[in-house]
Amino acid sequence: MKLVIAILSNSDLTTVLGAASAEGFSSTKIATSGQFLQNGQTTVLFGVNEDRLEELFGIIEANITKRVLRHKGVESTIEGSLLKKPVDVEEYGAVAFVVDVEDFRKL
Repeated sequence: MKLVIAILSNSDLTTVLGAASAEGFSSTKIATSGQFLQNGQTTVLFGVNEDRLEELFGIIEANITKRVLRHKGVESTIEGSLLKKPVDVEEYGAVAFVVDVEDFRKL
């Protein structure tokens, strides 16, 4: 068994969870706050049998969108710094980690 820890954009969350649930994947979502992009993310935990891992990743990939966001820039104390200028930032639709699960129990 594997634990998939997926950090999803809130813009894609409902679509991903709906599609995963329709295919029989259970999940737990945890409110998450990032430090750079502030449009909102949610961490979702999926317990998955190893033979269905690629199926889950296929569902996630099919239901996320990469976006380019205009970020207001970084505050700086340097006079005349370009850091205060708005920049375009590519936001990934999801970031995922896979962890081996030694034991799993529903109690």
